[in-house]
Amino acid sequence: MKIAELNVGMRSVSVTAKIVEISEPKEVFSRFSNRLNRVATAIIADESGKINLSLWNEQIDKVKVNDTIQINNGYVTEFRGVKHLNVGKYGTLEVLK
Repeated sequence: MKIAELNVGMRSVSVTAKIVEISEPKEVFSRFSNRLNRVATAIIADESGKINLSLWNEQIDKVKVNDTIQINNGYVTEFRGVKHLNVGKYGTLEVLK
């Protein structure tokens, strides 16, 4: 699937893309896990477009700018009017190169 085809509410999304940028991680408190988590936003792109990717905890350390990644079983949400691709607990993020 291409990034340009992604729409809010989509599930079971698989995308291969390149990491263009990664924000500085922030610490946020999760009311679900009752602990602090690190979160960062990466911008990923393919030939069709770009989208924000939410990275959590160890995912932040797993990737770097210019890595090509594969997201499997992700889902698309909207946060503050911007589309975000999320890996979630049932999805996977793999660094290809």
